[in-house]
Amino acid sequence: MTTTTRTDEELKALARSAAVELADATAAEALAWTAQEFGASWIVASNMQDAVLIDLAVRAKPEIDVLFLETGYHFAETIGTRDAVALTYPEIRIVNAEAEQSVADQEAEFGLLNKTAPDRCCFLRKVVPLQRTLGNYEAWVTGVRRVDAPTRASTPIVQWDERNGLVKVNPIAPWTDEEFHDYVVANGILENPLVSEGYLSIGCAPCTAKPLPGADPRSGRWAGQAKTECGLHG
Repeated sequence: MTTTTRTDEELKALARSAAVELADATAAEALAWTAQEFGASWIVASNMQDAVLIDLAVRAKPEIDVLFLETGYHFAETIGTRDAVALTYPEIRIVNAEAEQSVADQEAEFGLLNKTAPDRCCFLRKVVPLQRTLGNYEAWVTGVRRVDAPTRASTPIVQWDERNGLVKVNPIAPWTDEEFHDYVVANGILENPLVSEGYLSIGCAPCTAKPLPGADPRSGRWAGQAKTECGLHG
């Protein structure tokens, strides 16, 4: 079913019912529901750490939109992975969401916000472009998993995203690290080269470091600061 005229209240009701009906759904079932329910009005978010979510999504609908937040601060390897993904899945459309200011203009006006005010930097270069892009869709699909961090431990498979005003689908929320790794190996999934170098959670280059052995994979993000999320998922 494809529709772009449903109200927020209708979408909220849909999210509530789906949260119950799909509480134990597999990733394939959750994505099949998304494709059927939203037609062309959904987008898959990817930070280009790997193509697992994209690979799963194209099995439900080959011609999908893929959201990439082009912050201007990415590792070269991340940009390379994005370009490789586009070649590997030629039917997808990568939507590069950019901030209103270039990196140079932002730094000229505010200095290095990633050092002095990382929350503000994430807001300008991630949150605002995300919200602007998501305004064109009824649902978005994310790769958030419960094992990623304590802040994500209760992530449902389907929910209403109050902040962005649309349905949010997290099809691999229940996956363990082992299940994730097995899918990568079994399907020959593209991975960012930095993963094999020990970067287990990849964001912008100035704010990403290798986590210590055995540490929370996201501990390498904004290391040494109280910040643990960029504001996209809470």
